[in-house]
Amino acid sequence: MLTIKEIGERFERFAHLERRPLFVLGADEMPGDAVPMPKVDRCVAKALLMAATDRAVPPMAIGEEVRAGCCPGGLTWLGLAPIAPKLHFFISTGTPDFRHGEAEHLKHSPEAAERFLHAPGTMTPPGRYIVIEAADQVKDDGAVRSILVLGTAEQVRNLGGLVHYRQEDIFRSVLMPGGSACGSMISYAAGMTSNAPAGSAFVGPVDPTGNAWFPPDAMSFAAPIELARQMAEDMPRSFLGQRPDVAFPRRPA
Repeated sequence: MLTIKEIGERFERFAHLERRPLFVLGADEMPGDAVPMPKVDRCVAKALLMAATDRAVPPMAIGEEVRAGCCPGGLTWLGLAPIAPKLHFFISTGTPDFRHGEAEHLKHSPEAAERFLHAPGTMTPPGRYIVIEAADQVKDDGAVRSILVLGTAEQVRNLGGLVHYRQEDIFRSVLMPGGSACGSMISYAAGMTSNAPAGSAFVGPVDPTGNAWFPPDAMSFAAPIELARQMAEDMPRSFLGQRPDVAFPRRPA
């Protein structure tokens, strides 16, 4: 069985990743080499992008004891805080008595936004701490819940194709569900939301509020670790290994 380090190496090599893949773990103790995630950035998704891009970023952790400074919405989507009472107004049409009527217009009505916020189901962290580490930082392979790749559109398309190399359900093997950027990057694939389908890969993000800093040519790809391990095992004999010129065609400069 491939180790987490071997999985990471195969994803980087066969998917031609420039940004390193990250792994989501649950832990009951704060890793000694980890920094509180809000120290990297108050936005969970932005901290993930920074950690994938800069290999000098150490492991990151967030939990009840290390959540100060984090975006309130991120805490909700990680199962670390309840839904704010009037958040459904903010993400839909707005209301004068919440944030001075500011609205994101992500849903067509407050009622639809309320249903949307509860759609993931019960959100449960995988331990007292949610830990994000690169492959060479992981010390306990058994604690890993999922993989996260922040790649180009071409890289993510190829990873989606690799899922289908093995999977036979063409409609539910790779999904692009609604939700926050950190939900699509962490929560769904790590099994933290009770209504997320088990065994599916998740592409995103679909929340446009991160577009100011998220690269316009990038996408996220998250998968449960069991699926990621199968993908890594399949890479050499799939189109990624056998037809790399098709997966990554050379283009004129």
